[in-house]
Amino acid sequence: MKIHEHQAKEILAMHGVLVPRAKVAFTPDEAEAAAKTFDGKAVVKAQVHAGGRGKAGGVKVVNSAADAREVAERLLGQRLVTHQTGAEGQPIRKVLVEQQLNIARELYAGLVLDRESALVTLILSAEGGVEIEDVARTHPERILRASVDPLLGLMPYQIRNLAFQLDLTKDQVGKAVKFLGALYKAFMELDASMLEINPLVVTGGGELLALDAKMNFDDNALYRHPELAELRDVEQEDPAEVEASRHDLSYVRLDGNIGCMVNGAGLAMATMDIIKLYGAEPANFLDVGGGTDAARVEAAFKIILSDKKVDAVLVNIFGGIVKCDVIAEGVVSAVKQVGIKVPLVVRLQGTNDKRGREILAESGLDIVAAETMREAAERVVAAVKGERS
Repeated sequence: MKIHEHQAKEILAMHGVLVPRAKVAFTPDEAEAAAKTFDGKAVVKAQVHAGGRGKAGGVKVVNSAADAREVAERLLGQRLVTHQTGAEGQPIRKVLVEQQLNIARELYAGLVLDRESALVTLILSAEGGVEIEDVARTHPERILRASVDPLLGLMPYQIRNLAFQLDLTKDQVGKAVKFLGALYKAFMELDASMLEINPLVVTGGGELLALDAKMNFDDNALYRHPELAELRDVEQEDPAEVEASRHDLSYVRLDGNIGCMVNGAGLAMATMDIIKLYGAEPANFLDVGGGTDAARVEAAFKIILSDKKVDAVLVNIFGGIVKCDVIAEGVVSAVKQVGIKVPLVVRLQGTNDKRGREILAESGLDIVAAETMREAAERVVAAVKGERS
């Protein structure tokens, strides 16, 4: 789960991380009033779940309350398009009006779960204020890392070692130990999956502040943090993904045109791979899970078909925990309810697969049955290419 910048900063401030003074504004009037508290010298930031806001015009420095109002009028109610949002962009419902700072340096700080080491890893760089992915690609030597022992936690000496490599002064190194230690505490206590401060600024007075903050949380741990779950802004998420979460479906929209409904993440990945192997592109990742039923199958179909790019649907089920006849009944019910107008290929293997295929055949519906993944992929790709020709 993602949250907004101002929410992340409020959380970090409660954990002892220094952040600039700021106020959230939902209207131009509120933005103007907020800027007045900073004598008009402020930064107005669009609040969306995406990076690259500055380049997209979503972050503006103003020197008067009237200018803050004008910027807010221009941003609020619009959709901000950045390299992370896609062409549709994300809606701007609020802005953060923040004090201007005397910035001496811009650094980067982040905490992530490193899959290679299976450890939380602290990342620091002197290249703050830019995309860290670009730095890692062009100048990997400028990325500093420290893996954290889960029993010991982030140790002060680890922070000092990296901080000295950033050419911080002795006093600033001490502040970095406190700042990054607080970041780590917040990361662990709140079950975060990613915490990024970009930039982490050193002010002219030598203070270290989080000028920006991005936090993502492990969805599977939100039951332990109901206060965090309340921060979710579904307007910033894909409506189909929001709907999928309501039915406990794992769904991610992709750029292709073949909708996929599969049980099991591994089989779902293999299904997408074989679609690509036969010359087409999957429109989504959708895992209905091992204990699905007819109702969830119907919901899955509706979600898949909400994507107007879908030209065909492939259902690939291996019946282990879930029985193939139950899936077949769900498919037949969904086709009747939803009224699918694109080619539908269904592959059933496993428990009660013979009965499942009988149910599909007896339905009288235009459903193409397949017994192997190869056959299913060939037929669905051929159906798509046939429609396009």
